[in-house]
Amino acid sequence: MIVEHVSLVDFRNYAVADVALSPGANLFVGSNGQGKTNLAEAIAFVATLGSHRVSSDQPLVRAGSDAAILRVRVAHAGRSVQLEAQINRQGANRARINGSDVKPSELPRYAQVVVFAPEDLGIVRGDPSARRRFADQLLIQRAPRMSAVIADYERVLRQRGALLKSARARGIRGDALSTLDVWDDKLVALGSQLIDARISLAADLAGPLAAAYRQIAGEDHGAAAAWALSIRGGDPEEGDDASADSGEGATPDLFRRALAAKRSSELERGVNLVGPHRDDLLLQIRGLPVKGYASHGESWSVALALRLASAQLLRAESRAGDPVLILDDVFAELDAGRRARLSEVTADYEQVIVTAAVLDDVPADLRRRTVRIEAGTIHEDAGSGAPDA
Repeated sequence: MIVEHVSLVDFRNYAVADVALSPGANLFVGSNGQGKTNLAEAIAFVATLGSHRVSSDQPLVRAGSDAAILRVRVAHAGRSVQLEAQINRQGANRARINGSDVKPSELPRYAQVVVFAPEDLGIVRGDPSARRRFADQLLIQRAPRMSAVIADYERVLRQRGALLKSARARGIRGDALSTLDVWDDKLVALGSQLIDARISLAADLAGPLAAAYRQIAGEDHGAAAAWALSIRGGDPEEGDDASADSGEGATPDLFRRALAAKRSSELERGVNLVGPHRDDLLLQIRGLPVKGYASHGESWSVALALRLASAQLLRAESRAGDPVLILDDVFAELDAGRRARLSEVTADYEQVIVTAAVLDDVPADLRRRTVRIEAGTIHEDAGSGAPDA
């Protein structure tokens, strides 16, 4: 897949922006705060329906505007497709494909993007929500229908949470809240789909993750990832990864038993305590948790390996060609060895988009086409092979 052109209206610091891209390496270079990462973020949004920098859409809309419009033209299998996302400050977002209205969840069917960014270190060292978010964005790219499953699960979670808070305020305890059973059914149905999809994802990532770590770090530390599940009795969200004796069974059965066991605690606290929103993706090297045991360099290698493994997984499954790789300001964070290895392992992808504040941080083979960004203005470097955008 190739991104051919990006057009933005009222997105981040851009009132209007247009830029053409080429196959191979494309470098956006400029001082911090000029808007280079915003271009990369816009490209990634149409593929993942989210930002790698913020958890909500509101910051993406330019100050003083009601909506941002992103138009990204992509090409694969000899065909160009115009993807459009409208991010609304109020109300639901909208989407179009080749000018026709579609559900936003349709966009990832036509675009696959993997973003490497400084924020990725938070996947390794941050709280469980960062790892869940990483996994869910990859799930959506592999199976766009999961976007609706996740959205529906979050809606049910909010409504069930509101009921628990109301019951807590009224002093309801035990099994006195019969209406909770209805929400339990919905939570189990949607949450079980998400749990099973995440488990399958971790299994599929196992080989690519170990291989990618060897490529990035230059050595084999046995990088691995597996889910700690709240339906098995612990509470990974609060650091309790130990599984209680929840027995065997299919995911829905385990889910129901865990809800029954935690009902009193949920009513007492007014909080949803069981489900994929409490789970954690445990990352390990040398059989030990990366968080708390790995060095800074090892943590970076795991973070990069997760992204590279994601790209390799999408590449193997896609009929539309390679995913677009976005290396967003990562070279400044890496030592010379990791810079060279990352450049080498990404060089054979159809398109790589790099952002950097300092030109010399980027290996020479990723500077083939350079675009300079200054205060939201796009300048093509002379001799880099394309007209000014």
